[in-house]
Amino acid sequence: MKPDNQFQFAKSQHLEQVTALRAQIDDFSYGKHAHEEFSFGVTLAGRQDFFSSGAFHRSLPGNIIVFNPGEVHDGHSGVDDALRYRMLYIHPDQLEPMLATAGVKQSRDFRIADTLINDAQLRQHILNMALLLEDESDNKLQQECELYQLAARIAQCYGEYSPDRVVRNVDRLLLQARDYIHANLMDEMSLDEISEQANLSKYHFLRMFRQQFGITPHQYIINCRINKAREALETGQPLEDVVFDYGFSDLSHFNRRFKPTYGMTPRQYQQHFIGK
Repeated sequence: MKPDNQFQFAKSQHLEQVTALRAQIDDFSYGKHAHEEFSFGVTLAGRQDFFSSGAFHRSLPGNIIVFNPGEVHDGHSGVDDALRYRMLYIHPDQLEPMLATAGVKQSRDFRIADTLINDAQLRQHILNMALLLEDESDNKLQQECELYQLAARIAQCYGEYSPDRVVRNVDRLLLQARDYIHANLMDEMSLDEISEQANLSKYHFLRMFRQQFGITPHQYIINCRINKAREALETGQPLEDVVFDYGFSDLSHFNRRFKPTYGMTPRQYQQHFIGK
């Protein structure tokens, strides 16, 4: 049978030096090499065998592989079945400011001690970020928020992350930013624009916002749009109009956002109020 080796790269259009790789390996072996970026991989199927940090490792489905910048490694499939995995490459210039904001005191030249990690939250953030890049998401705010959540999870596992209480003057500034979101809800907003309303650096703002409201600014915007869309559905506004009027790319996108909040699809929700 013909070997099936596939490598598909996707580069962020908004964040410099952030790249995703979707790979399937049948008979390919990586030679010894190193990257200047942090490399976060998730094994999806098969087994990933490799040398790194002076030791031999085997990564099973669900495991996270971490290579720090400059860390030499190789890699190949360790079983007869094809190896499938996703990889996320993040340059230190992108990750270190977010790590510092998330509470890592020595974010410069930060190194992750473990080569193999089994952490469901970190795994999901890696896969979410890779998917955003693969789908060529044009939402810079969404990419920045997802990347921050990835950094925050690393800080929780390896840094000095702690959910600090927000002081009163920050409360007031965050409310100004929240009011700006509501006033411009149907417009595309960047993290820079929103954080300017709070007079905070964007990554510090991102951390404070999540502590205050429990979700990222992007998640907050989506939640507000869903609530407005729900009101429109109740009035009988055509579903197709609601999808685009409230900033969703298509019905499938709207369904994915709406159902986890209300337990049913938008169409089902509307039928519940206005009948079939």
